[in-house]
Order: sequence, then structure tokens, then C-alpha cells
Amino acid sequence: MKFLWFSWKDIHHPEAGGAEKVMHELSKRLLREGHEVTVLTARYTGASRQDEIDGVKIIRIGKSRYLHSFQALLYYLFHLRHRFDVVVEVVNTAPYFGIFFKGKAKAVLLYHQLAREIWFLEASFPLNYLGYYLLEPGATKLLAASHASVVTVSNSTKQDLLRYGFNSQNVHIISEGTHIAPVESLKVANSAKFELPTVLSFGALRSMKRTLDQVKAFEVAKATIPELQMKIAGNDKGAYGTQVKAYIQKSRFKESIEVLGRVSDEQKLELMRKASCIVVTSIKEGWGLIVTEANSQGTPAIVYNVDGLRDAVKDGISGRVTASTPEALAAGMCEVLQDENQYKALQAGAYEMSKAITFEQSYQDLKKVLELA
Repeated sequence: MKFLWFSWKDIHHPEAGGAEKVMHELSKRLLREGHEVTVLTARYTGASRQDEIDGVKIIRIGKSRYLHSFQALLYYLFHLRHRFDVVVEVVNTAPYFGIFFKGKAKAVLLYHQLAREIWFLEASFPLNYLGYYLLEPGATKLLAASHASVVTVSNSTKQDLLRYGFNSQNVHIISEGTHIAPVESLKVANSAKFELPTVLSFGALRSMKRTLDQVKAFEVAKATIPELQMKIAGNDKGAYGTQVKAYIQKSRFKESIEVLGRVSDEQKLELMRKASCIVVTSIKEGWGLIVTEANSQGTPAIVYNVDGLRDAVKDGISGRVTASTPEALAAGMCEVLQDENQYKALQAGAYEMSKAITFEQSYQDLKKVLELA
């Protein structure tokens, strides 16, 4: 069969993240079973118009975030329509609406998350109001009317979609996946831990990630655990990153907080293995992939009770889910790090949960959905 993906970013895009990893890993497995896969995506600086990555054909059209969807749809209509058996649209804020012009092809929508809560944090006036009150709700309701099969990675996102009119029977949950292999054993993980208890913050410093909440929670927790340390890894450029770093410089605990900026994949794994816990405070996620990755290295997570994170963490079993305040996050940190028995239990639960979340399972789940499409 011939598959076409509509996606804002491909795996080589400088800003590629978890959604692109999922698409690419699923594509590789489709290729493995003899299917053909093409990704229709956006260009970026230095990118070629056409490419091939691990056997996946890449067609890049348009660079503007606001115009790309329309340009890609027109290209599809004039050059690609009727060439594919399955059209999968990765919905990331700005839909393509390609499923309405799919012809005889099967249509599948892939949602990692809806972004409504993020508009006021990541967009400026008047786009934030337009996105929150008109663009995303209107587009989501229109896509719901297509009756296409929908794939998502968490129950939180499924429930979000149902509120916009999607039929529950058409919305299917597949496993999130991770390419990171679990550490050999918890004994190996524990032997690598930092000498002092250390909290890890990982991910780009963006307002929707609420990194500042993590720093404030660390300050509260350190008053109780004096030896506590914090490592912050991820892109720290931009206005929000500057704000976070300025706050840290004024903190009475600034000597205990290290801002590392971007790190390599090898450094990422090392930090995850050596940290005592990871804290995640996003406004929302499709699935808290960073949680699963840390869990695989023997590190439990303490997270806010929001979409995606409450799915990635089983409260009291694989980590802790707290109210969305720095004070509650700090209380969770203190509880977990000061109770050795609880820590070991959560660590074991997190490690076991991570081993079941694989791209191979994700692919097997997708195959079942395609039979229903």
C-alpha cells in the first residue's frame, strides 16, 4: 500500500520533537513490511525540496507556518491526489484538511494533543484570541464532521476530541513510543546517580513548559532538603529562557542550579540516569514522552495533573501527579526524595511501565486501527 503523511515537520526539521519521532518510526515499520511512504511537509533553512530519509520519501512545500498548510494542500490536489491508498494527517494546530480530498484513499487523523490552552502562552494578540476562540475550535469541529478514523496517544487527548464532536468509536489510542533502550537494570541506574539528590528539568525553556514553576518548586523543596541540586537542560534561548535565567540569578539558591542549555542525546541519557527525579510542568502534552524516557533510565517523575502527564505517570505507582502549583510540586519532590522506600517503589514502577511503551507496540496498535479505517 502507498501511505502519505501530512505533517508540519519531518524528522530532520530543526524543531522536530516527539510527534515527528512517532511518525518516522511508524513509517520505517510500514516500509519494513513492504509499503511505500511519503511525507508532505514544510521546508526549513538549508532543506532540499525533495529528500529521502531511511527510505521515507520527503516532499517539502512552503516555509511559512501560516501558509504551509494551504500550499501543501494545493500541491497535493494538483500533483499527488489519487496516488495513495492511505492518507494520514498529523494535526498540529493548523490542519491541512487533506482528508476531505482523499478520493478513494483511507483517511486517518493523528492527534497528539489539542493546543487550545497554549494559545495565550505561545501566540501574541490578536492571534491568541483568534486561535483560542475561533481557529482551533472551528477546525476541530470541522474535522470531527469528516467521520475519519482518529489515532491518538493518550486517553486525555481522546476525551478532548470527544468534546469537539468526534465519535468515540472512531477514536483509537495507540501506544506512545520511544527509541531509548531501558537501562540494563535499576542496580545499574542507581550506581550512576549523582552523589547529591538532583532534580532534572528537561526540555526547551518555553512558557507552555512552565520551567519557572519548576525553579520555584525547587527553591521551596531545598528549604527542606538543603543538599538538593537542580539541572536544567534544553534550549534556553528566547524571551522566556532569558526570564528564567534572570530569575535564577536572583535566587538565593542559584549556586545549586545549573543551566546547561542544549545537550546531546548522549548527555540527555546520562542526565536522566544520574538524576534522582525529573519534574514536568507543561500546560498540556499529548503524552509525556520525556517522562517515559526518564523512567527507562531508572528515574521517576513528579508532574502536574494535566493532559498527557497524568497519562504518562500512574500516581503513586510510577511517580507522583500533583496539583499545578510550585508548592504542590515541591511537596511531591520532598515526599518522594525523603522516603527511601517510596522512592524505590516508584522507581521500580516507572521502570517497568517504560518497558511496555515501545514503537513496535505503537506500530502493532496502528495496524489494528488501519484495519478498522
